[in-house]
Amino acid sequence: MDLGISGRRAILLASSRGLGRACAESIAREGVHIVINGRTAADVDTAVSELQAAHDVEVTGVVGDSSTREVHDALLDACPEPDIVLLNGEGPSPTPFDRLGAEALDAAFQQAVVGPVSFLQRVVPGMVERRFGRIVAVSSAMVKTPNPVMSLSHGTRLGLAGILKGLSKDVVAHNVTVNQLLPERFDTGRQQQMAELVMKSKGVSYDEARAEQIASIKAGRLGRPDEFGDAFAYLCSAQAGYLSGQSLQLDGGSYEGIF
Repeated sequence: MDLGISGRRAILLASSRGLGRACAESIAREGVHIVINGRTAADVDTAVSELQAAHDVEVTGVVGDSSTREVHDALLDACPEPDIVLLNGEGPSPTPFDRLGAEALDAAFQQAVVGPVSFLQRVVPGMVERRFGRIVAVSSAMVKTPNPVMSLSHGTRLGLAGILKGLSKDVVAHNVTVNQLLPERFDTGRQQQMAELVMKSKGVSYDEARAEQIASIKAGRLGRPDEFGDAFAYLCSAQAGYLSGQSLQLDGGSYEGIF
């Protein structure tokens, strides 16, 4: 299927590795010019060089924390009028509930809510004026952190989800869509990190921790990053203009509800 986005321009937050990188691969294959972002120059430089070698598109790298004003400026200098935006970011480290202090909560809220909303306030008016925009946020599907350890990202991302739902209603008449992808366990470095936490908390081997992850997924396997990237690419497509305000589970059939 021709997704109808060749020649479009995208800013992808936190896209130098993991699921963000998979999203970059999928839309670069469709002919979208992309701005890659990550916290380390080594990751960003590697992603840029590999994407340029594999696809006939413009690829620019911006290094830094995408929740900050300075990085927002750099991203928009690289791509002043993005048609596509991926809101992604590494969540805070899982923390025991009794250690969730005000400072950690403030930092998590800034990273996962204030930063993304501030960035969207700068790009959405242009999307509305040009009558094309695709905004996709990566959020949390289900809480799978080992008890009693919890992740701050679940609470903050739910807050962002509420804001994005309201925004989706305001802009969809201008062919600007806002959706969320909710990944369960995909085979990335994040799940390796979570397996190591389970090893420490339960006193099991790495293989046993990974087996526990796989057993929690109805499909009997972890998701492949390219499957996630291709779902993102469809949400960015010309054909997806009637799909907005949705939170799509990508969880290997694990969700127990009907709706």
